[in-house]
Amino acid sequence: MNKLLYSAAAAAILVAAAPSPAAARAMTEIDLNAMKRLGAPVVSPDGTTAVYQVTSTDIEDNSRSTQLYSLDLTQPEAVPVPIADLADASESSPAFAADGSLWFISDQSGSDQVWRMGGPGAAPVQASDVMAPVAGFKLSPDGRRIALWSAIPKDCASFGCPAPQKLADEAKQSGRAYDEYFVRHWTSWATPGTYNRIFAFDVVNGTVTGGGVALDANVTGNAPTDPFGGGEEVNWSADGQTLFYTLRETGRMEPRSTDTDIYAAAADGSTLTNLTDANQATDTMPTPSPDGRWLAYAAMARPGYESDRLVLMLRDLSSGTTQAITNGWDRSVSSIAWAPDSSHMIVTAQDTLDHPAFMVALDGTVSRLTQRGSIGDTMPLADGSMLYTKNSIQAPNDLFRMLPGGNERQLTAVNADLFRQIDPVAVERFSFKGADGDTVWGQVIKPDGAPKGTPTAYLVHGGPQGSFGDGWSFRWNPKIFASHGLSTVTVDFHGSTGYGQAFTDSINKDWGGKPLTDLKLGLAAAAKFDSSVTPDNACALGASYGGYMMNWFMGQWPDQFKCIVNHAGLFDMRAFYYSTEELWFPEWDFGGPYYEQSALYEKWNPVHHVTAWKTPVLFTHGEKDFRIPYTQSLMGFTAAQRQDIPSKLLVFPEESHWINKPQNSIQWHRNVFAWLDKWLGRDGAPVAR
Repeated sequence: MNKLLYSAAAAAILVAAAPSPAAARAMTEIDLNAMKRLGAPVVSPDGTTAVYQVTSTDIEDNSRSTQLYSLDLTQPEAVPVPIADLADASESSPAFAADGSLWFISDQSGSDQVWRMGGPGAAPVQASDVMAPVAGFKLSPDGRRIALWSAIPKDCASFGCPAPQKLADEAKQSGRAYDEYFVRHWTSWATPGTYNRIFAFDVVNGTVTGGGVALDANVTGNAPTDPFGGGEEVNWSADGQTLFYTLRETGRMEPRSTDTDIYAAAADGSTLTNLTDANQATDTMPTPSPDGRWLAYAAMARPGYESDRLVLMLRDLSSGTTQAITNGWDRSVSSIAWAPDSSHMIVTAQDTLDHPAFMVALDGTVSRLTQRGSIGDTMPLADGSMLYTKNSIQAPNDLFRMLPGGNERQLTAVNADLFRQIDPVAVERFSFKGADGDTVWGQVIKPDGAPKGTPTAYLVHGGPQGSFGDGWSFRWNPKIFASHGLSTVTVDFHGSTGYGQAFTDSINKDWGGKPLTDLKLGLAAAAKFDSSVTPDNACALGASYGGYMMNWFMGQWPDQFKCIVNHAGLFDMRAFYYSTEELWFPEWDFGGPYYEQSALYEKWNPVHHVTAWKTPVLFTHGEKDFRIPYTQSLMGFTAAQRQDIPSKLLVFPEESHWINKPQNSIQWHRNVFAWLDKWLGRDGAPVAR
């Protein structure tokens, strides 16, 4: 690849397109849910065409569907064209084969199956007809094989098996029996004996043929990993003879372990090798180089810690020699893509409120390529350019291309019509000295021209190892709070990501300590930085760990806020420990299980400080949340109600840790805004505390 692309000129890239200054109204919760969502692009073998998926929302029908679009990369002003549009169906997960045909998943047949479109103007045809619905697929580089994965019983030798016959009395019984964890994970109860499994099939004349070969041999686990693993964890070798994938083994240790491994499976299923068995921490994202020499992947060093630094690893596939090439770079790799000539890689990583793209040379030298915003789905092209998605607080994903020399060009504007109607908001960054004298970063997102004394929303991110950076969210979106007329403040307190591993680690065993100090200092610093921020007329909002901090605010900072909004927050640390599923998370952050470290759990337990509560509080929660069960909000609501503190509880029976359904999201936002308006005196009259 032309290395001039990755010169200092890359610093000149533009921020994602902002709304038009001639817009006439504020963004609403309906706008947020109606926005189209652009997915990862793929590029044809000749480099002339990009295809990507766009998810659209039918607000009235309360549903979403996906469609594929094609974009001519040879024409700077090309207009995207919808393709492979099957009647009454969604199309997703596009991929090009070596012959230029386009493959994708569609539910047009009544089940998610792989479809194929031979070329421009060709009619889509169904390429697979397997028993289980296809969750994902990867084509081999030569197009002769395809890997399919789905949730399939371990005792099923084919890609799906008929449902077992039940006796008459068994058909009336609904109990599930377990003898090991996980019994439930993230959003759903486990089906005993069923796991994410990968099968390899031959491709003959554009059709997936045969019964498929299971590639998990005698290993029992989920590949891709459950619940969020996908195609980034599955890749073919350059010669198509080996499939590399990430797997998490099951068993009674699984809820306590972050050990995921990278396996190399022969395409015919004859051999299976664990390449990272020696590392008891996370190994993931196996990414072979196009020339077949290297396997890049990301690895953590500390078992049991889900927020450890992901270091870029490089394995020589001939010798097996492996080296950590970004040990000297204090950032955590979140994606990996090879240059077509295998000379270097493009990775993404959080870095001080941004999520940029970086070039990593084979000797580990790192160069930042992009500046403001959040970059994803990077794809280096043979002509020296790079395709990627970008979003920011101002707008969700669009497709961009960085040309040789570093100039950036926006290729799509999937929400242009909507953004032409919406008022802009201002986004500013500030920093201050936080706990231990460390530099802490924050943002003020406000209505354009917001005056002094604007009512304020203080958003606290979850994780806790996370960030409220310059990126778009369809759930916790700073712009929509600013659009509602609020000066919105975020602070990346100790424990946040993108500032080096020591800063992230600093929250361990200190949940209510340095983060609270940072958040207190941060609100004052924001007000000093921007006069529109009004600490005396502010409400605080947070979810998950941010919800924990809302409960902590109530007991430790009870006189600061006019109101609180607490979504899925931790209220009682003992009850949380014994009812959550991924035990590695609390056991790392608190130094062990509750029964061994009860003093530390109780030191930072909000339940002990409810008698100090006085702030009006809205609790919201999804009933299918198995990360932080809804009883945590129910207990907080009980504590508030019993003490006659103005309070409200909003529970969503169909939702989990996140509120995702369009109408539920609209209901959530409307309840939240009504609560803020009531207590911030925005209904025309001052509100007494």
